[in-house]
Amino acid sequence: MTTEPLRPVLPPLMVEDQVRAALIEDLGRAGDITTYSTIRPELTATAKLNTREHGVVAGIEIARTAFRLVDAEVWFNALVKDGDTVTPGQPLAEVSGPARSILSAERVALNFLMHLSGVASYTARFAAEIAHTRARVTCTRKTLPGLRALEKYAVRLGGGSNHRFGLDDAVLIKDNHIAVSGGVASAVLAARAYVGHLVRIEVEVDSLDQMREALTARPDVILLDNMGPDLLRQAVEINRAHAGLSEVDYDAAASRVQLEASGNVNLRTIGAIAESGVDYISTSKITMAAPTLDIGLDVEIA
Repeated sequence: MTTEPLRPVLPPLMVEDQVRAALIEDLGRAGDITTYSTIRPELTATAKLNTREHGVVAGIEIARTAFRLVDAEVWFNALVKDGDTVTPGQPLAEVSGPARSILSAERVALNFLMHLSGVASYTARFAAEIAHTRARVTCTRKTLPGLRALEKYAVRLGGGSNHRFGLDDAVLIKDNHIAVSGGVASAVLAARAYVGHLVRIEVEVDSLDQMREALTARPDVILLDNMGPDLLRQAVEINRAHAGLSEVDYDAAASRVQLEASGNVNLRTIGAIAESGVDYISTSKITMAAPTLDIGLDVEIA
């Protein structure tokens, strides 16, 4: 039996409304007047979606959905799967059918495919920088409105981890919550009393003293905000000592508090942050700053 992790799944039902809304936005009030005025309705075409860059694919089935919603007669043959690494010039999919329909769906299909593949590819670069450590790069709630589930799916395809999806699936007590509620430990204890036993609780701290206070209330995760590698290493040692674990046992201990680092995370700094011994490194860059992967639709000329 293989031990390779299963690839993330994005059910088609989750994306159909978003793709339909994007198509309606693009088609506007009169449809694709460029295509309608230059392409006769009986003409057919064959094209390929080709990547111009090295990267990780995300959004193949979303592209398929765009062509299907415009015209069920368009045939779409995926040549790669989401999560595959591709090279410049590599075809990702073939499409054929009514030429008008292919051209009208092209931009929306490519917009989703290029953006999500860009997120997956950029995440993969961050993940590669810390592959020699136990740390994992994770996304945040800083996502494009309406695209959070899709972007977080792309992050997983790139080898990253997902943070909470919204305000309702995990507790993250930040500095403003602490300021209003009256303290780190009291906020954690209040949250523990409020939520169900399956809801994880994380608290943000910006000093080692706050971290020590947080440990007394035993959250599931402590977020170490804007700490450099030296402070992060001290935080890891404080956490180990508080749990009463040896250095050998620390990594494997499931019962200890998990540590997450955030702030000033980029491709130059993430390696040193990971080497401090933290478990997770969160950054908005893998979603908010990811460049698109250059992908084009090339019509084959008979």
